Amino acid sequence: MGSYREKAIQIIEEVNKVVVGKREVIAKVLTAILARGHILLEDHPGVGKTTLALAFSKAMALEQHRLQFTPDVLPTDVVGFHLLSKDGNSYQYKPGAVMCNLFLADEINRTSSKTQSALLEVMEEGKVTVDSITREVPTPFVVIATQNPIGSIGTQMLPESQLDRFMVKLTMGYPDRKSEIGILKGRQNMNPLHNVIQVVDKEEILMMQNMVEDVYIHDSIYEYIAYLVEQTRENPLIELGVSPRGTLAMMNMIKATAFLSQREYVVPGDVIAVFKDVAAHRMILKPKARVNNVTVDNLLEEILRNTHPPRIAVR
Repeated sequence: MGSYREKAIQIIEEVNKVVVGKREVIAKVLTAILARGHILLEDHPGVGKTTLALAFSKAMALEQHRLQFTPDVLPTDVVGFHLLSKDGNSYQYKPGAVMCNLFLADEINRTSSKTQSALLEVMEEGKVTVDSITREVPTPFVVIATQNPIGSIGTQMLPESQLDRFMVKLTMGYPDRKSEIGILKGRQNMNPLHNVIQVVDKEEILMMQNMVEDVYIHDSIYEYIAYLVEQTRENPLIELGVSPRGTLAMMNMIKATAFLSQREYVVPGDVIAVFKDVAAHRMILKPKARVNNVTVDNLLEEILRNTHPPRIAVR
């Protein structure tokens, strides 16, 4: 495990060359990739969301496709279509943008609901169905979607079913002054993306994902996870809590966190580290909460604070 963890740390270092001062976000994106999950980045334009995805594709040697989502993008642009051959006797499949290893869905909340829904099957099952013919996408496969905050011009909310298929939702935020100076200096004469070095290949990524699956979780940790999730469903201020799909996503994200910490087992700190990232975008508050200025983050903090983590004996 040690050598693969060292490579994971090196991936973070390579991406950090381009996305300066956002090491924690970079680490969480890598954690989600190793957990076989998809990532939603929500932030204002220009903070480096797209650049982060491009840097990961280069450091991990992933075939990357990018689609700028606008109101006129069609589902066929995403999943592909069949084209009648010149002789008129057969149809040929023309792959859509998702036929790659890393699909960057830029500003996903600017397109129509019909186009957004075209991603549902491929994000859940790694397959696309066109004219009743199902095809698998390449492996590994990950979607990194960016969206502008709700309320920005031309945006519309993603449906709950779409949000639930993202393992985590992360926010990058503006860089601090020191990091912004580093960005200015680093882009005087060249694009920092040119300096990103490949660290792993596709086979090594799949190997790391398999190692994450083998990370051990004690029964008391399972109970801890289940209790935290249960609280999101029973809280009187929460209309919609974390789904069973969300619980599974949380487990996988927790295992990947332990893997990056060079452990073959999960500790309660791994749960605490990812709980809000996995749960927040899956929750809908009741009007009473919004009227009283109670946020999802406040409620999740309260749930963590009021739930005592189990004590695990670490050898």
